[in-house]
Amino acid sequence: MKNRRALREQITLLLREGDFAGLVDLAGRESGVAAQLLLFLYDPGSLLHWRALEGLGQVAGSHPQQVQKLIGRLLYLLNEDSGSYGWGAAAALGEIGRHQISLIAEIIPMFHGFLEEDFSRAPMLWGLGRLGEVHPELLQEILPLVPFFLKDADPQVRGLSAWCLGKGRHQQAAAKLETLLADDSPMQIYDQGELHLATVGRVAQAALAALETGEASR
Repeated sequence: MKNRRALREQITLLLREGDFAGLVDLAGRESGVAAQLLLFLYDPGSLLHWRALEGLGQVAGSHPQQVQKLIGRLLYLLNEDSGSYGWGAAAALGEIGRHQISLIAEIIPMFHGFLEEDFSRAPMLWGLGRLGEVHPELLQEILPLVPFFLKDADPQVRGLSAWCLGKGRHQQAAAKLETLLADDSPMQIYDQGELHLATVGRVAQAALAALETGEASR
């Protein structure tokens, strides 16, 4: 118990500093780092939640065997029988795939279902954006579903849908993204290691710019 507490304190410090290289190094010495990172996924309003997601992906990239054993747990969290709200599980699957696609390639078809559920929709959109920025070719059957959510009542979902489409370079969504340019509803998004406040319109504008240049928005 004492060792686990000490490990959690080390991880917390690294996440606060945004030191993902240090986190990967620690995972090379301590086999329980990935499992500890899951404990940070229960507070999506926290910066540490998002950095833990990114850290989990970084660890997957360098120590896939440590994360592989957690895929089943993440899927269980997204199952109705778990009694949870999925927390950041859907986002985590996308982030893991961004860094180590072999760990989640076979379950990508399941992502359709996670988009359909209210509790997992926003995290899944973020995860798809992260995955699509690196592997857009693997999401050709899923990205065409995302424009539907540009009309969602939740501005967070609308904004993340726009962000996801920009990251995945889904050119067919350009016209629908233009309908959001005047949407000044506030939203929050994690990118480049920080939580940012934005509006749906600003995110849609960045997504359109990404489509015009043929590059994922950053």
